[in-house]
Amino acid sequence: MNEGARLDQLKAIIDSDAYAKTLGLDVELREDRVRTITNTTEDLIGNVNLPALHGGVVGSLLMLTAALQLNVQMAEDERATLLDIDVDYLRSGRVIQTFGSATLIRKGRRAATLAARLWQEDEQRPIASGRMSFLLQRSEQAPLTLV
Repeated sequence: MNEGARLDQLKAIIDSDAYAKTLGLDVELREDRVRTITNTTEDLIGNVNLPALHGGVVGSLLMLTAALQLNVQMAEDERATLLDIDVDYLRSGRVIQTFGSATLIRKGRRAATLAARLWQEDEQRPIASGRMSFLLQRSEQAPLTLV
């Protein structure tokens, strides 16, 4: 599948997911590398005193970024289900544009492990990083879903 068709597929997956739309998630694709972009809003604040993004929002953005990257690297008849997520919160996420990327660490026949990170103004100063494990299943009619 060419890059333009793959990007259209990723955007269709995001459009079909209500939570991804609530988060304001968008995606770019360059040479099979996914980069997520989120225009955060006041609705996503967890700590109003700072204000800072809710930890669940940050964890979800990491997971969605990893799931989209895995989708690019899966065969068309594969389906992935999240097994485990481990999040390191490194600094408060402000209510500004947030970027994400993920790297495939290992992909076997039954499971895949990815590392993801989020940053805001400076890619060298991530706000969070995480590791995700996904169960991989073969299916004749694998649905296009995030997890």
